[in-house]
Amino acid sequence: MLTRGERRRGLAAGMVSLAVVSLLVALPTVALLSAAPATQGLSSVFDSYTLSLLRFTVLQAVLSTLFSTALAVPVALALARRPQFFGRIWILRLMALPMGLPVLIGALGLIGIFGRQGLMNQMLLTLGLQQPISIYGLSGILLAHVFFNLPLACRLMLAGLERLPAEYWRLSASLGMRPLCVLRFIEAPALARILPGAAGLIFMLCATSFTLVLVLGGGPAATTLEVAIYQALRFDFDPARAVSLALLQMGLTACILYAISRLPPADITGAGEGRASRRFDGRGPGARFWDMAVIVTATLFLALPLAAIVTAGLKADLWRLVHLPAFHQATLTSLSIALMAGLSAILVSIGMIAAKAAVADLRNPPSALTLLSGLLSAQSSLVLLVPPVVLGTGWFLLVRPVFEVSRAAPLLVAAINMLMALPFVIRVLAPAFETHARRTDRLAASLNISGLARLRLIDWPILRRPLAMALSFAMALSLGDLGAVALFGSQDLVTLPWLVYSRLGSYRTNDADGLALILGLICLILTAIGTAGHREAK
Repeated sequence: MLTRGERRRGLAAGMVSLAVVSLLVALPTVALLSAAPATQGLSSVFDSYTLSLLRFTVLQAVLSTLFSTALAVPVALALARRPQFFGRIWILRLMALPMGLPVLIGALGLIGIFGRQGLMNQMLLTLGLQQPISIYGLSGILLAHVFFNLPLACRLMLAGLERLPAEYWRLSASLGMRPLCVLRFIEAPALARILPGAAGLIFMLCATSFTLVLVLGGGPAATTLEVAIYQALRFDFDPARAVSLALLQMGLTACILYAISRLPPADITGAGEGRASRRFDGRGPGARFWDMAVIVTATLFLALPLAAIVTAGLKADLWRLVHLPAFHQATLTSLSIALMAGLSAILVSIGMIAAKAAVADLRNPPSALTLLSGLLSAQSSLVLLVPPVVLGTGWFLLVRPVFEVSRAAPLLVAAINMLMALPFVIRVLAPAFETHARRTDRLAASLNISGLARLRLIDWPILRRPLAMALSFAMALSLGDLGAVALFGSQDLVTLPWLVYSRLGSYRTNDADGLALILGLICLILTAIGTAGHREAK
């Protein structure tokens, strides 16, 4: 039970959070819509080049989704059949790394393995083939998307397989079911419940991909809408063209989100940490060999680019890089923006959570408060509707007539990064706050403890760990972001990802590798600090 003052403060915080997020999203959207009449009508939106951009955006997203999910199925099945072997827990943890790794660093690791001078091409050249693998263009984009999204799909599928009742496996063994029958009657139905939601999520991530396409696109023939928006503003300085593309991107994103909302959600609780029921299938030598081959292949596919990042980074002159003034400026700028984005995301999330808790505490809440709770729940979808590059375009149009864009650039980048981190922060904090409230609200009310006393004695000792985790994740996400700063980056605003990208663009790959390793280490340190004291579920 909440006191009247706590409910009032919670509702006020929620309305402030709702207003902040709505304004940060609505103002640039309105700026884009108001600038739309300045374009040359529908012909400028649906000309042949724009339609080719739209086709390529959808094509690479469809192919990336198909490859990621199709290749994840045998890996998930193999891991589910082998619940106990040496190193399994580390393989599952390895699959979590690409999901938290800055996209630019992952792209550099893939270039180190599949690039012109990469490990795979060097090995295949010994067989007499001339540059058999190209990391640039559509093939490189697909490869990079599979690298980042295969682990996500695999963990989702593995979680669903490991939640199957133990009776299924005992019954299949007693009936003497062959592997194809087990796949048809037990494993396939479980995967079918997860695949639509997982595929929809991956399609959304691939359709709004920016950094990978920017680095690996390789030219106009392999350009998506978001990259074209960036090019229209950054290189061509054609705001009208950027507005048309941004509106088209928003329409595409809205269609994807609507399609995802119609799909059954993927259950992502429990990531599968060796808690599967005992299975009796797959004990023959052929099945063992196949499962181990699939697991080893997937592990090498994920581990080799990460090893390439470390190896290439250690070859760079790290001592010289960390003493460069440009590195000091970029690090300070990145950490400042990341801290602003992380703290803002936490404050906004707490306001939303507090308001929803205040509404839920009422037995018969008024319709206005019910609407407020629904709007707060829809905020994450609102954020996903407008990708970072589109938000940046809208804010660029808003700020440019008022004063110099470079003066507001750090705040704009921090605000956009806060919006991108908001869904993840809420997902970390909401369960922790709700569980804590169920356990302590009645006791605190009976002891008449509220306000700062409750915060100091009851809330902070328990909630400080999820708060630290949320802050670290939000800061790591902001540190590795290239989408927002790509529009506003300049000599006065240089972040670590922008410094890495500029070194890569000037063919100083040795420096780029070293800086990427440092950036990756900073993100890993932040994640480790945020998860300190937490243990894997056994």
